[in-house]
Amino acid sequence: MKVSRRRGVAVLACACLLALAGCGRDEDEGGASGPAVSEGKATGEITVWAMGTEGEKLSVLADDFMKENPEAKVKVTPVPWDGAHDKIATAIAGRQTPDASLIGSTWMGEFAKTGGLDVTPADIAKKEDFFEGAWNTTVVNGTSYGVPWYVETRLLYVNTDVAAKAGVTSAPKTWDELKAAVKAFKEKGGATWGINLQPGGTGSWQSVLPFVWQNGGDVYSGDKFTLDSPQTTEALAYYKSFFDEGLAPKDLPQGSLEPSFVKGQIGAFISGPWHIGLLKEQGGADKFTVWHMPGKQAATSFIGGGNFAVFKDAKDRDGAWKFAAYLSRPEVQVKWYQTSSDLPAVKKSWEDSALKADPLLSAFGDQLNDAKAPPTIATWEQVAAGLDGEVEKLVKAGTKPEDAAKAMQAKATSIGTGT
Repeated sequence: MKVSRRRGVAVLACACLLALAGCGRDEDEGGASGPAVSEGKATGEITVWAMGTEGEKLSVLADDFMKENPEAKVKVTPVPWDGAHDKIATAIAGRQTPDASLIGSTWMGEFAKTGGLDVTPADIAKKEDFFEGAWNTTVVNGTSYGVPWYVETRLLYVNTDVAAKAGVTSAPKTWDELKAAVKAFKEKGGATWGINLQPGGTGSWQSVLPFVWQNGGDVYSGDKFTLDSPQTTEALAYYKSFFDEGLAPKDLPQGSLEPSFVKGQIGAFISGPWHIGLLKEQGGADKFTVWHMPGKQAATSFIGGGNFAVFKDAKDRDGAWKFAAYLSRPEVQVKWYQTSSDLPAVKKSWEDSALKADPLLSAFGDQLNDAKAPPTIATWEQVAAGLDGEVEKLVKAGTKPEDAAKAMQAKATSIGTGT
C-alpha cells in the first residue's frame, strides 16, 4: 500500500524566485505567515531528508537547482519510510533537524503542533496554484506549514474484457450504478469477484472515507468528531454490502490482486496511479481502464502525497524555502513526474503534454479537482488506526453499520485532537 502523503508549493518565475509582487497569501485567507525570505539566489548548504523513491531520485532536481544557484549546495539524505516518522520526531525534540524534509501528509498536524515546522512565508506559495485538497494538507489550525510537493488520488480500475462481457459500457455516476456494474461483472462478466475493496486492516480508512465524503459526511467538523452521523452510517452500510452480497472478497492472498485482475477474476478495484505500472508489469497493459469515483452528494476521492516542509531550527532557512519554491515550478513538477512518476500538485503542470496526452493520467488529474484528505490534527495516526480496526469488525465480524459508526466516534473522541 502506498504511504499517504501531501505536497505543494508556489509557482514562481525563474529569475525572481521570491520577489514577484502579489505572490503571497491574501490577508483574508487567515492564518499567520512566516518571515519573508531574502531576494536573490540561494547560498550555503541546504540539508534535506526525503523518503523512499523521492530520497533516491531528488538529487536530479537538486543538481538542476544548484546550476541556477552556484553558491548553494543541496545535500539530500535518503531515509526509509519505515522509521521516518520517529526519526523526524526525535530530530525535532533534540533540535537537530535538517533544513527541510519530505513530510507525510498525515504527519503535518502532529509535527506542526510540536512547533518543529516553520510557517510558510508570504510570497512563497499561492493557494490557488495547487489542488485544493493538496493545499489543505499543509494547513493546521488555519496556518500553512509547508507546500504540497506531489500528489496522488484514487480511481476505479476496471478490467475492460470483464466490463465488455457484462455489457457495462460507461463509468457509473451514482452508488446504485456502481453496485449494478459490480454485480454485472460477477454475474455476466465472468469475474469471481466483482470488485476488491479493503476489508479492514492498515490503511482501510483511505478506502472508506471517500464514501463518507461522497455522502455528505465528514470526520471532523468545527471542534468535534462527526463519525457517528447518519451520513457515515449509510456509507458504512453501503461499503459493507459489497462483502455481504458476495461481490468482494473478505480475504485476498497478498500479491494476488494484480494477476487476478489481469486474468479477469476480479472485475474492479480502487487504487492510485502507481497501479498503472504494476498492471503493465503483469502483462495487463491492454486489459484495463480507469473510471472516476461515483457520487451521491459529491464524487469525492481520497488525496495523498507528500509535502515539503522547512524546520523551525533550519540553519539555512532561506535556502530551504528557495528550494521549495523551485520544486513547485510547473516545469520542475513535470520533470519530477518524468523522474519519479509522482503526480504534480501544481495545477498548471497538468497542461503539459507529458501528462495531458495520457488518458489514464488525465483521469487522475481530473479526479484531483474533487479529492479530500483527513483532518490535519496531531492525533490522526491514532484515530486512523481506530478506524481501521472498526472497518475490519464491520466487514469480517458482522458489526452493524450504526454500531461501527458509534465505535469510531467513541474511539476518536477518547483520543482527541491533541490540542
